[in-house]
This record gives sequence, C-alpha cells and structure tokens, in this order.
Amino acid sequence: MKKYIHVVEDNEDIRYIVEFFLMDFDYEVRLSANVKQFAASLKEPLPDLYLVDVMLPDGNGLEICSHIKNNEETKHIPVIIMSAHSNEAEIRRESLADDFISKPFDLNDLVASIEKQLQAT
Repeated sequence: MKKYIHVVEDNEDIRYIVEFFLMDFDYEVRLSANVKQFAASLKEPLPDLYLVDVMLPDGNGLEICSHIKNNEETKHIPVIIMSAHSNEAEIRRESLADDFISKPFDLNDLVASIEKQLQAT
C-alpha cells in the first residue's frame, strides 16, 4: 500500500517539484498551498507524514506542526519542517517537528528524511 504524504508549501514551483519527485518514489501526495487549505484537508483521510513549510501566506507552518503534535488523532504522524531560515534548533523547539530540512534542499536528502521518519512509525 502506498504511503501518503501531505505537503504544505506556498511556493508553486517547489510544491510541484516535490510532488513529482515523491510520486516517482511511489508515494501518494496531497498538496496544500496555505493554512486554509491544510485546515480543510483535516476532514480527509490522515496522511502517513506531513511535509510543512514554515513561511506561509496566511499563517505559520510551526503552528500547523504544533497543532498536529498536540492533537490526539494526529500526534503520531511524523512532521518534517522545511525552511530557508537557518535557526534549526529554535524551529525544532517551537514546532515539535520530527525532522527539519533546510531550503534549498537536495531531493534525495528529502526522500531519505521521509523514509527515515516513515520507518520509525
């Protein structure tokens, strides 16, 4: 059964490159461009992993991560935070993220991080 990854990323180019690449690795991918779309997706089946950008046009990916990790129904789902900001320790502390990937990132490193998190669950 395919693993399902939900990507929350406002940059259209990054969103579709990540989607295309992950589909090549046989993942099912759902996309959200902002917090509003993410919130609407909570009514859909839960993913196996969230990949969340920090800076979003209508909110903050750190808040999304905290929401996921503080909810009984979703706290078990791994969250990988993506950010161009270099303060990884602060981002991890504020978000409760399972992993962090710095932008720009190598797509193979992204897949390795995803696979590591999925194997841990």
